[in-house]
Amino acid sequence: MASSLLKSPNLSSITITTPSLPAFSSKSPTVSFRFRHRSSISLRGDSFRLSCSVSDPSPLPPHSPRRRRPEYIPSRISDPSYVRVFDTTLRDGEQSPGATLTSKEKLDIARQLAKLGVDIIEAGFPAASKDDFEAVKTIAKTVGNDVDENGYVPVICGLSRCNKKDIETAWEAVKYAKRPRIHTFIATSDIHLEYKLKKSKEEVIEIARNMVMFARSLGCEDVEFSPEDAGRSEREFLYQILGEVIKAGATTLNIPDTVGITLPSEFGQLIADLKANTPGIENVIISTHCQNDLGLSTANTLSGAHAGARQVEVTINGIGERAGNASLEEVVMAIKCRGDHVLGGLYTGIDTRHIVMTSKMVEEYTGMHTQPHKAIVGANAFAHESGIHQDGMLKHKGTYEIICPEEIGLERSNDAGIVLGKLSGRHALKGRLTELGYELDDEQLSTIFWRFKSVAERKKRVTDADIIALVSDEVFQPEAVWKLLDIQITCGTLGLSTATVKLADADGKEHVACSMGTGPVDSAYKAVDLIVKEPATLLEYSMNAVTEGIDAIATTRVLIRGNNNYSSTNAITGEEVQRTFSGTGAGMDIVVSSVKAYVGALNKMLDFKENSPTKIPSQNSKVLA
Repeated sequence: MASSLLKSPNLSSITITTPSLPAFSSKSPTVSFRFRHRSSISLRGDSFRLSCSVSDPSPLPPHSPRRRRPEYIPSRISDPSYVRVFDTTLRDGEQSPGATLTSKEKLDIARQLAKLGVDIIEAGFPAASKDDFEAVKTIAKTVGNDVDENGYVPVICGLSRCNKKDIETAWEAVKYAKRPRIHTFIATSDIHLEYKLKKSKEEVIEIARNMVMFARSLGCEDVEFSPEDAGRSEREFLYQILGEVIKAGATTLNIPDTVGITLPSEFGQLIADLKANTPGIENVIISTHCQNDLGLSTANTLSGAHAGARQVEVTINGIGERAGNASLEEVVMAIKCRGDHVLGGLYTGIDTRHIVMTSKMVEEYTGMHTQPHKAIVGANAFAHESGIHQDGMLKHKGTYEIICPEEIGLERSNDAGIVLGKLSGRHALKGRLTELGYELDDEQLSTIFWRFKSVAERKKRVTDADIIALVSDEVFQPEAVWKLLDIQITCGTLGLSTATVKLADADGKEHVACSMGTGPVDSAYKAVDLIVKEPATLLEYSMNAVTEGIDAIATTRVLIRGNNNYSSTNAITGEEVQRTFSGTGAGMDIVVSSVKAYVGALNKMLDFKENSPTKIPSQNSKVLA
C-alpha cells in the first residue's frame, strides 16, 4: 500500500512509529501519511487488525472558514453539510417596537451583513410602504450586485403575502439583484384559518399554489414559501400544501414556529416528519424560522438543522416581533463550536470576525440595547468576576471560555499597557478602535478623534466604554436633516428653565429658538420643536452613565411617535401600525446628550416622512386569487 501511495503526486511524507513496548502490548506500529492538501491518514495495525483515521494535523487559523462556500443553486446545495444563513434583521427585526430604520441605515446594515457573509438578506417587506420598497430596491441594486473575489454575493429577498399585488411589488424591488428571491407566505394553522383568513384548507392550498406559480411566472427562479404558524398546523395538511407548492415551483420551504410554542424535540421531529412525508421535498431546501416566546428559538433552530433543515432564518441580536427571533450569532457560533462533534459536520459560510461590529451597528441603529448577559455579544459574555473563575482564566483561558473573543471580532483589552488619555495620538486611538471591532474610514476616524480629545481633556483616563459611546454618537446616527450646533440652558430653583437651541438644516442654514419648560430637557425639547415644526410625542426617555464617576459620559435613548400618524403595514397581521422612532445621543453634558437623542429621533421620523407609506390590501382581501 505504501509503495502505491508513494507514487501519488499529492503525498508529502510517510512516518512510521514503532512503540518501544513489550511484545504482548496492544499497541501496534503506526504509519502516518501526510498529503499536500494538509490532511493525513494514520494506519495502525498488525497482521490481524487494521484501523484507519483521517485527521487535520494543521488546523486552520480560527478566523479562516474551514470549508469553501458551495456554489449557490436555489433549490439544492452541493455539500449536504452546508447550512445557509438567511438574515431577516431588516424585515422581521425591524418589526420590533421602536426599531424603525431609515433607508440609509438599512443599506449600511445590508453592507455589513454582506461582510459577515450571510447567504440571504431579507431586505424588507416592499409592499408595506414606499420607503420599504425603495430601501429593498436600493439594497438589491448595490449590495445585491457586489460580487467578491470568491464569487460570493448575497441573495436579496423581499417578503410578500400570498396576493398578486404584494408579489409584484416584491419582484419589482428585488429583481435588480444578481440573485433575487421572493418569499411568500400564508397561514396554515386551524386558528388562523378560522379567525384570520376565514378560509378552508382547500382554498388556502389553491391560493398558495397559484401565488407560487405567479411568482415564478414573473421571472423569479428563487421562490420561498412559508406556511405561517406551521408549529401549530396539522401534519397531513402541511404535507399536502407543501407538496403542492413544490410542484408549483417553490425552491425553499420555510417552516416557521410563528408563536414560539414548540420545544426542541418537537420542532426537530416536525422537520424530520416533513422531510419523510412531503412529496418532492428532496428537490427543495428546508428552512427554519423560530420565534423566541419561550426562550427556545436558538435551540429549536439547531434542532431543525440537525433534523435536516439546511437554511436557518435568524436576526442580529435576536431582535424581532414580540420576544424576538433566533439570534444569528448564537446559532452560527453553536454550529461553529459543535457542528463537527454533535451536529454531523454542519458548517456555515459566516465570517465570524464581523459579528461584534454587526451587532453594535444593529444595536445603535435600532436603539435596542442588548442585555449584558446576552450570549456571544453581551457586555459580560467574556467577563470574569468570580475569584475561582479568574484563577482558572489566569492559568488557562480554556478553563472557562469555549470561544475565543477574537473569533467574533472582539479583542481583549490590550496587553501593551497603553492607556488612552489627552496625550494619546490618532494612531493609538485607531488601534484601540480596531481591537474593539470598529472599522472606520479616515473621515469617521477624524471626527471621533476630536471628540475623543475633547473628552480626554476633562477625564484623566478614557475607557473602552467611553470610546464605544463616542463611536455610537458619531457613526451610528441617522442621516442629518437637522444637526445640533449649540445649546444654552438656564435652570434651577429660582424660576422656570430656559433653553436656547441652535440647529442647522440639511442646507447648512442656522436656526435659533428659545423656550421655557419645567426643566432643562423639557425646555430644550420645546425649543427644538419650535425650529423643526414637526409635532411628536415623547414615549420613552432613558439615560445611563457609561462608566462610574461624576465625569462619566451619559448616553440617552428616546422613543417618539409622530403626531401626524406615520404608519406602515405589519407583514404578518396586515394591519396598519403607527410607527415609532428611536434616537440616541452621548455627551459629558446630560442635556446635550438628551437633545442629540431627540434630534436623532426626529431625523428618523422626517426621513420616513419623505417616503410616505402606501396603502395595501389586507391578507384576506379579494386580490388573493
